[in-house]
Amino acid sequence: MGTGNFFWVIFYFASLCSASLANNAKINFREKEKKVLDQILGAGKYDARIRPSGINGTDGPAIVRINLFVRSIMTISDIKMEYSVQLTFREQWTDERLKFDDIQGRLKYLTLTEANRVWMPDLFFSNEKEGHFHNIIMPNVYIRIFPNGSVLYSIRISLTLACPMNLKLYPLDRQICSLRMASYGWTTNDLVFLWKEGDPVQVVKNLHLPRFTLEKFLTDYCNSKTNTGEYSCLKVDLLFKREFSYYLIQIYIPCCMLVIVSWVSFWLDQGAVPARVSLGVTTLLTMATQTSGINASLPPVSYTKAIDVWTGVCLTFVFGALLEFALVNYASRSDMHKENMKKKRRDLEQASIDAASDLLDTDSNATFAMLRQCEVHMQAPKRPNCCKTWLSKFPTRSKRIDVISRITFPLVFALFNLVYWSTYLFREEEDE
Repeated sequence: MGTGNFFWVIFYFASLCSASLANNAKINFREKEKKVLDQILGAGKYDARIRPSGINGTDGPAIVRINLFVRSIMTISDIKMEYSVQLTFREQWTDERLKFDDIQGRLKYLTLTEANRVWMPDLFFSNEKEGHFHNIIMPNVYIRIFPNGSVLYSIRISLTLACPMNLKLYPLDRQICSLRMASYGWTTNDLVFLWKEGDPVQVVKNLHLPRFTLEKFLTDYCNSKTNTGEYSCLKVDLLFKREFSYYLIQIYIPCCMLVIVSWVSFWLDQGAVPARVSLGVTTLLTMATQTSGINASLPPVSYTKAIDVWTGVCLTFVFGALLEFALVNYASRSDMHKENMKKKRRDLEQASIDAASDLLDTDSNATFAMLRQCEVHMQAPKRPNCCKTWLSKFPTRSKRIDVISRITFPLVFALFNLVYWSTYLFREEEDE
């Protein structure tokens, strides 16, 4: 065997020995971790029923710091006035009884998956409707115990939380939905919740909501006093802005189109009764269906919403166009009756003139004509009226009603839009 081969054999055996020693060291290290857990959590050594002491081992309240990571916001329901959120919830506190030797920095922390092994704060979500933990594939929860006795509890949960909404400005509104956390049994003399310093709430990037935008969030305290004492409470206020483009396309533009279509009847002939009636009734029924569909997606509230004002006025305009045709039809029949009466009167007058002409001579007729001419010249001249001059082009009342409606309805609707948008948009800015 050559010297080179002998050297490689020795190097191979040395590598095997070092790997075996490393594995044994790891096994021994895991054994030490088990011993540390038994040492601090063994039977008769730690009682999870007793809360930790206060700062620096005093008898003051235990301080628990809270940190949240919002993973997703699934739904925001206007009908049920609730929203669903999935988050990673973290609590951190110090328990002097859980201190241990870190073996010269080699043991950074101990990990547990059973929350009942250590004392836990009795926190609950006060505005929760439903909630559940995540257990796929394993329960999404862990507890880390650090050498200085600090405990970190982390869990992933999904919650459905109540969110009382004020819908007076709907759909130009902003809503504030809160997430409230409080102690159930421990008063502030024993337990105090604080937000973690720095960045207590994080939100996942690129959070997409179908009809809302998360503008900002605020953290605050909401301690409550009852007959049994004062309890520590934290809250997060999420400010949501409703996406108006969806409602502009689905509600406002279609309603405007229906109102404009109802004005087409003003341009149809007065005698086209089936066309004008069918157009008015169809637009009225479509507008009523649109209004009922909008109300079906909202809770029944006692106040008037911005969308109620819009749909109500649009429905009034469509109904007004239908009533306008009824008025035109009545005026048309009245005009026909008057025309018949005038024709009969002209026939009678013509017959009277013919009879009188046989009795009067030429001189008397000339004298009568001269008197009539003088009477006309003695009358005071009248100033021309633009409106009357323009309306005189349309001899019948029914035609005048149609012509006036062609101008009045669009002008009034434009004025309503100016008042509506200026009122609600300015009110929205004031509410900010």
